[in-house]
Amino acid sequence: MTTDVFIAGVGMTALGKRLDQSVKSLTAEAVRTALADAGAAAAHIQAAWFANTRQPMLEGQNTVRGQIALHPLGLTGIPVINVENACASGSTALWLAMQWLRAGGGEIALVAGAEKMVWPDRPERVAAAFAGGTDIHDRDGVLAYIREMGGEEPGEGRSLFMDLYAAQARAHMARYGTTQADFAQAAAKNHTAGALNPLAQYGAPTTADQVLADKPIVFPFTRAMCAPVSDGAAAMVVCNRAGLKRLGAAARAVRVRGCALVSASMREAGDIDNHIGRRAALAAYEQAGAGPDDIDAVEVHDATSYAEIQQIENLGLARPGTVGERLRRGDFALGGRTPVNASGGLVAKGHPVGATGIIQLHDLTRQLRGEAGAAQIEGARMAAAENGGGFLGVEEAATVVTVLERAA
Repeated sequence: MTTDVFIAGVGMTALGKRLDQSVKSLTAEAVRTALADAGAAAAHIQAAWFANTRQPMLEGQNTVRGQIALHPLGLTGIPVINVENACASGSTALWLAMQWLRAGGGEIALVAGAEKMVWPDRPERVAAAFAGGTDIHDRDGVLAYIREMGGEEPGEGRSLFMDLYAAQARAHMARYGTTQADFAQAAAKNHTAGALNPLAQYGAPTTADQVLADKPIVFPFTRAMCAPVSDGAAAMVVCNRAGLKRLGAAARAVRVRGCALVSASMREAGDIDNHIGRRAALAAYEQAGAGPDDIDAVEVHDATSYAEIQQIENLGLARPGTVGERLRRGDFALGGRTPVNASGGLVAKGHPVGATGIIQLHDLTRQLRGEAGAAQIEGARMAAAENGGGFLGVEEAATVVTVLERAA
């Protein structure tokens, strides 16, 4: 019998350009909030997983990042495991903590992620950190893929990932008739939702026309369709039933019904049925004993607004080629059939890489508790998050899909 795992407490910082903050201070804010939310103290935590991707290149802190960030909080003497899995690091940390709980390693754990990415005096290091999200020994292969998919050669000062996403977006446009206006509709929805999130980096009521009129990045994307560089942190207290009882947190707990971590395959570029996001979704749904029709709230990894459309398809929420029409109908907006990125998504809320997957689960936990304020999805009982990272071959290098359910 599989051991049930619960999220007992969540916390996160405001996201954005936090020039006066450090990985330590951001971590401290998020962890203290999560502990208080769970009714827990540092002494309750028996192990911790810490996700971070950029500190080695940007600050030179190459090892023991988690131990250093958590030590001032009194989280000492326990196992601390450092996790790096590109943009999927935070959700991967949860996946690992779940294995420890199910193996009987303990009853209560901490999952935290933090990123200090905004360094005005180090733009070349920030750009290089993103370039390392692909196989550095096969840059020619990445460029060949971009050309094959109809994309442009990478531009000066532009993240390679924007060019990869743009190439995939162009291929989607050619295959399904998706338009630039469809991506703008997704971005406008999320920027409008971001205005309801006090922790979001950006957010204001926005129209698709305003998104299209924003600064061009690489066709078909404008700046409003791309996630910004962000500072921020998030944390969760996770536990089994015994831990939940110790904390007395059952009334507000959220159950993890499924959590699937998969890596890139050797599929052909056109074999979308075996896309990594689709494989992860099917595995998570199988664990959860649920399907797309059961999901009330969704957070997807919209590093670009094309990615939102792609992941809506992978999660089985819409048939390929139909997302644009359904966005225009409002199916994926607040008040629609299945709201997606009611938090504002990455394009509005922000994208502090190592923390992003945990932030998605923070937002969904609050939705399932009925604590999302103006962005609350009425009657939400089950939720799904998709968090992908890196690039290998023809898709993300790693993807985690998590299914959550209100426990009480």
